[in-house]
Amino acid sequence: MTACFWRRSTHTTRETAATAFLTARNIPFSVHDYEYAPNGGLIGMQAAEAIGVAPEDVLKTLVVEVDKKQAVCVVAPAHQRMNLKKVAALFNGRNARMMSPEKAHELTGFESGGTSPFGSKTPIPVVLSQDAMPRTHVYINAGRQGLVVRITPADAQQATDAKVADIAAD
Repeated sequence: MTACFWRRSTHTTRETAATAFLTARNIPFSVHDYEYAPNGGLIGMQAAEAIGVAPEDVLKTLVVEVDKKQAVCVVAPAHQRMNLKKVAALFNGRNARMMSPEKAHELTGFESGGTSPFGSKTPIPVVLSQDAMPRTHVYINAGRQGLVVRITPADAQQATDAKVADIAAD
């Protein structure tokens, strides 16, 4: 990945459903933007490089389906692989799989690459990786491609009423 993929964007709005959600709940956060490069590899890893933070500090947001009936928003460190069986077990399920981008967009109102656990059109349960909790601050998608919020893990958990769990692949 070369630095030319990323430049600070100066023409974007920072008000999204996610930032409005956090503001309405008086959750402290700051907003950081970067130029989104969908074909440049793992977006979370690119975001970490673009904003100059460790990959462990950037959390990816994924929407999964447990047993083809329960939607769940999973928030985990960008560099980490997720164990879908662990996620399913949290909801008394047997299997979990990634939801299609189209279905996730319809459910959450967020486009792929911009999904946030904050301010979803349809509220769904959130699971936050326990590996994020010791971090001082984390960066989580703010509801638009190329936009993240800097927030404490405890505030992210409180804002979403997230389950904190070990969801990392072994």
